[in-house]
Amino acid sequence: MSHQQEDDADYMANEYDMEAMDDDMDDEFHGRDVGGSDSDADDYDYTNNKMQDTSAAEARRGRDIQGIPWERLSITREKYRQTRLEQYKNYENIPQSGEASEKDCLATKKEVSYYDFRRNSRSVKSTILHFQLRNLVWATSKHDVYLMSHFSVIHWSSLTCSKSEVLNVSGHVAPCEKHPGSLLEGFTQTQVSTLTVKDNLLVAGGFQGELICKYVDRPGVCFCSRTTYDDNAITNAVEIYNTSSGALHFIASNNDSGVRDFDMEKFQLSKHFRFPWPVNHASLSPDGKLIAIVGDNPEGLLVDSRNAKVVSPLSGHIDYSFASAWHPDGLTFATGNQDKTCRVWDIRNLSKSVVALKGNLGAIRSIRYTSDGRFMAMAEPADFVHVFDVKNGYEQEQEIDFFGEISGLSFSPDTESLFVGVWDRTYGSLLEFGRRHNYSYLDTII
Repeated sequence: MSHQQEDDADYMANEYDMEAMDDDMDDEFHGRDVGGSDSDADDYDYTNNKMQDTSAAEARRGRDIQGIPWERLSITREKYRQTRLEQYKNYENIPQSGEASEKDCLATKKEVSYYDFRRNSRSVKSTILHFQLRNLVWATSKHDVYLMSHFSVIHWSSLTCSKSEVLNVSGHVAPCEKHPGSLLEGFTQTQVSTLTVKDNLLVAGGFQGELICKYVDRPGVCFCSRTTYDDNAITNAVEIYNTSSGALHFIASNNDSGVRDFDMEKFQLSKHFRFPWPVNHASLSPDGKLIAIVGDNPEGLLVDSRNAKVVSPLSGHIDYSFASAWHPDGLTFATGNQDKTCRVWDIRNLSKSVVALKGNLGAIRSIRYTSDGRFMAMAEPADFVHVFDVKNGYEQEQEIDFFGEISGLSFSPDTESLFVGVWDRTYGSLLEFGRRHNYSYLDTII
């Protein structure tokens, strides 16, 4: 992946931000910052000192879910959507990869809805540091979600509509516990590139190979480590898991071509595997025996988790991959690529992917399955999240359509909630959706 971090913010601002996309947009909508924007005057609640959120009831009455005042603008939503589709520039390491992948993709039916809009929380500003890394939103319950907002890890409660700072890395961060191998001097001004939270453990990875571990129910940081001192050291992804014995571990994927396994019971590095190219994402199978590896190579790898011996190459993508996820059954997994596709693989026949699913704008940078395996969500860099019906062979999907860069997405462990982080100077927010249920027995009541 790209490691020229000094250019990332400018790249996103110039290429991706809504404000810079279309000169036809009214001044009320673009060209201003949130703090001083006239466009926010009607959407700002001065009594509560926060941006006005959009509720499900307001959306049903016709209000835009992001609070965008289309009726006051010189362009319709439909026209602006078409402009985005035509002008959005998908980042590619291999030119024309998006066009070349189209022929393999499944045509899906989109007139379905699995998750209904609940709320858009504009007071929660989800931000992105690296334009290729979008794993910065994590739900630990249907009401609790963690996300990056500039230099802070924020906890948001959708139950109380309140936020609190869990970790601030803008200054000096050092562990308050002593463990062998932990960097007691800690880090200063860490630039967080990836984040993960599971149960009570939070792990943040940084641009210089930093790893910061914190239990969210305890004060202070418990462990700090630097995976590597290589110049190209960025931590691209982190995944927390439990071993078969119940021990808590996490896997870190790095740009130095390494995948490292840390034992969080002992706070020790337990395994270190090296691959031929930078690893952008690694996912462990539910039984802990296999790891799906994707990175700066069109061909991914399925490897043995004990020794990193290659079980099978994964051939089909055309560009570099940045996302992967396992179905809970442990038989299938998915990979997301800059060729605008997500491919689903079956470990019983890895000669080719089972299905290829296509995005609208760009790379597939985040993939999540629900814990019951019924649905899979994939996020493009901006504007679109796709929720597929796995049970019906991915042939039907709900397409969630909005505007702004996507910092991450996460299902709650009970599958009831879906959260999507939106990065935009004016309309940055946290979108919340709730799983739709059909209680047919209620229809029998007279």
